[in-house]
Amino acid sequence: MKILVTGGGGYIGVVLCERLLDAGHTVRVLDRLYWGRAPLAHLRERIELVQEDVRAIGPDVLDGIDGVAHLAGLSNDPTAEYNTEANWQMNADATAHLAAACKQRGIARFSFGSSASIYDGLGDGLFDESAAVQPRGAYSRSKFAAEESLRSLAGDGFHPVILRQGTVYGYSPRMRLDLVVNTFIKDALLRGTLFLHGGGWMWRPLVDVGDVAEAHLRCLEADAGTVSGETFNVVHGNFQIRQLAMLVSGSLSLHERSVRLEDAPLPKINRNYRCTNAKLTAALGFTPHVTVLESIERMLAKLPVKDPAGLAHPRFYNIDWMTLLEDVVATHAGERSIWDATTAASANGAATQRSSAPIL
Repeated sequence: MKILVTGGGGYIGVVLCERLLDAGHTVRVLDRLYWGRAPLAHLRERIELVQEDVRAIGPDVLDGIDGVAHLAGLSNDPTAEYNTEANWQMNADATAHLAAACKQRGIARFSFGSSASIYDGLGDGLFDESAAVQPRGAYSRSKFAAEESLRSLAGDGFHPVILRQGTVYGYSPRMRLDLVVNTFIKDALLRGTLFLHGGGWMWRPLVDVGDVAEAHLRCLEADAGTVSGETFNVVHGNFQIRQLAMLVSGSLSLHERSVRLEDAPLPKINRNYRCTNAKLTAALGFTPHVTVLESIERMLAKLPVKDPAGLAHPRFYNIDWMTLLEDVVATHAGERSIWDATTAASANGAATQRSSAPIL
């Protein structure tokens, strides 16, 4: 199949592109390239790259496409809360418009990267996809609205599948260090101290970035009747933040790094929820299997453990990088903003979005 990966230059997107290519598929990437072209450099000769904003993509982007893996949009609470309007446009509205265009064009397969943070606020329990969710934050509300749009469009030859991804960890060529396990590794290397906010007793469902990519691949390849209109959690396991800190500190001790654990006050945004992967296992025979310990060791092999100062760069933190880009663009472009769908601001500051009519 020829697969369009929106957000293909992002943390999950690059790994998914690698996995799709390895499985024999052809890949077209749609990405605004906020983080530049470097994360995709090793794939550049094997993919087609379209630099556009997901809110204003041209109709030709869907030419020849058999399926879509939709990952584009703002991807965590801080960026969503920083600009709630842009968050809704990218995560909710753009998803609905893209899905409607795919259905109109006869593109049957569509996987959507949603979020398990939708379960936050339900209280104690191990939640499955049937739970009556009540999303609280701007990010999870926008993701749930996108889910509802997809469910309303399912049928008549259109087979969307929703993947509620747990908190992701692991190495990617477009590395992020603002996700809990990855953040602990960075803090351990830079400061030798891990802060346990509220004691670190909160629960989170976690999954490795490679397993997330595999879940999208399997859903795109699965029998349509198995996945059409379905929602699946994508989770390796549920962990308390305190446990994760201990796993990271223990792994660093094997690299002759001493790490202290300290209590700290609760943050303003405090997530606490658990969910199960059982439905995905039953339907597709796939259970995310890359453990936190395995992923920690891979990250330590890839990251500059001996000289970690560069890990503090804003590029590795979504909200820091986005606000930095906004300042740069505002300085050089007057009223324009990186949040504007008609402006493409790449991380290297070089490219501008091509002019084209919106999909719908």
